[in-house]
Amino acid sequence: MGDTIDLTGNGGVLKTIVKHAKADADGPTDDLPLVDVHYEGTLAESGVVFDSTREDNTVFSFELGKGSVIQAWEIAVKTMKVGEVAKITCKPEYAYGVAGSPPDIPPEATLIFEVELVACKPRKGSSLGSVSEERARLEELKRQREATAALKEEEKKKRDEAKAAAAARMQAKLESKKGGKGKSKAK
Repeated sequence: MGDTIDLTGNGGVLKTIVKHAKADADGPTDDLPLVDVHYEGTLAESGVVFDSTREDNTVFSFELGKGSVIQAWEIAVKTMKVGEVAKITCKPEYAYGVAGSPPDIPPEATLIFEVELVACKPRKGSSLGSVSEERARLEELKRQREATAALKEEEKKKRDEAKAAAAARMQAKLESKKGGKGKSKAK
């Protein structure tokens, strides 16, 4: 397991990476605010599991920034990448608190969630096309730059070869003149 990171600076939300995502994995962004997660929630004091998507292998989907999940999730999931599994420990004020606590969860309970970020998607109604099109445009620009650089390198190589060939011809002419003058003097 990784080091524990205090995401709130006051110990209210702690994150420990259980499994790292691949280096090139996406994370939630303004373009990809809809997330799918697997999770298991336990009471820190007793270790009792109070909720899980693992048992029925479902995913829980929500949009970040809309207040539809506890504050700890809003804070922690934003820092994750697809494929990452993290243990999120949240104090009551970042969980359900006194007012909104479900009946089976004591309002003063510290909760621990093991969360796996499964996917990040664009907001409904917006298209992933804009994100995909931008990536494709950037890739095309990169290919064009590489092709231009390769073409310039090839042209430079041809110029260098032409210069070398011209220099060799000049050297051959000079050599033949030297050789020709020597023969005429000898005659």
